[in-house]
Amino acid sequence: MPPGNIGRYLRHGTLPQLRVFEASVRLGCFARAAEELHMAPPTVSVQIRKLTETVGAPLFEQVGRRIYPTETGRRLHASCEDVFRALADFEATLGQLRGLQGGQLRIAACTTARHFLPRLLGAFVQHHPAIETALQIHNRAGLLQRLAANEDDLYLFADAPRERELVVQTVLANPLVVFARADHPLAGAQAIPLARIAAEPFLVREPGSGTRDAALAAFARAHLVPRIRMELGSNEAIREAILAGAGVAVLPRHLFGAQPEAPGLVCLDVQGFPLESRWQFAWPVGKRIAPAARAFLDFARAHADALVHGTPVPARLQEVEVHAS
Repeated sequence: MPPGNIGRYLRHGTLPQLRVFEASVRLGCFARAAEELHMAPPTVSVQIRKLTETVGAPLFEQVGRRIYPTETGRRLHASCEDVFRALADFEATLGQLRGLQGGQLRIAACTTARHFLPRLLGAFVQHHPAIETALQIHNRAGLLQRLAANEDDLYLFADAPRERELVVQTVLANPLVVFARADHPLAGAQAIPLARIAAEPFLVREPGSGTRDAALAAFARAHLVPRIRMELGSNEAIREAILAGAGVAVLPRHLFGAQPEAPGLVCLDVQGFPLESRWQFAWPVGKRIAPAARAFLDFARAHADALVHGTPVPARLQEVEVHAS
C-alpha cells in the first residue's frame, strides 16, 4: 500500500501534470511547453493550476517574459526528475526482459561524427527496429552541457574530457590533419614545419569546438600563434572556405567519408601531424546504462571502423532523425 501522505497526488492524476510542469521549468515558458507537448496553451495553464492546488503552494513566478520556479517549484522539479528517471529505468528493465524488443536510445555526439554516426545507428536499428532512437549533434561545449544535465544515454566525443569522472570507451581513431586547396603552394611538400603553417591564413571553428581546441593546443606547444583569418560554425563551412582559397585548416582526416581527401582538397605533410584523436563514447561514473545503449556500444565497436573506411556494415542503412544545434 502506498504511504498515506501521498494520497492527494494519487487522486488528481499528477503524472500528466508533472509532464507539463517539467517542460515549463525546462523551457521557461508555458507557451513553449504547450508547443513541445502538442497541447493548447489553456490546457497547460489548467494542468499547472491543478498541480499548484494539489501541492498547496505557488510553483512559478514571472520575471519579465520568463517564468521561474519558486523554491517549492525547484524542490518539486527535483522530485519530478526522480520520478521520471525511475520510470525510465523501469522501461529499460522491460526492454531487457523483452530481449531489446523495445526501449529508447538517446545519443548526443560531436559535430565531426555527423558523417558516420547516423549511418551506424541506421544499421543498428535494422537489427533492433523496436528501439526508439534519437541523435543530437552539438559542438563540444553543447555536448558538455548535455553531459552535465545527464540528458542522454551516451555521449560521443572527439577525445572525451579527462577532467570529469567518466566511463570512456574508444570506438575509432579520429586523426586530425592540415587541409589545403589542391593547388596550394605547399601541396606535395614534405615535412612542412609547423611555423610555416602558422604563417598561412588559418581557418578555425567557433569557440567551444574540440577540433579548434586541439589545433590551437598544437600551435601553443610549439610556441606559435596561427594567423586566424576566419571563424566558421561548421566543418562544411571551413571546407568551402578552403576551396575558395581563404586559407588552411586542421580538420578530421575522415571528415569527408572513406576517402582521406575530398575533391579539390589535399592533406599537407606537416611535422607533428596527424594529431592523435579518438572518437570515444562516454557517460558519467555511476550511470546505469540501458540495455539498448549497451547493445549499441557493442555494435559500434564491431562495425564503426569498417564503416568509416568504406567496408559495408551489416544490414541496409536507413535514415535516423538528427537534431543539430
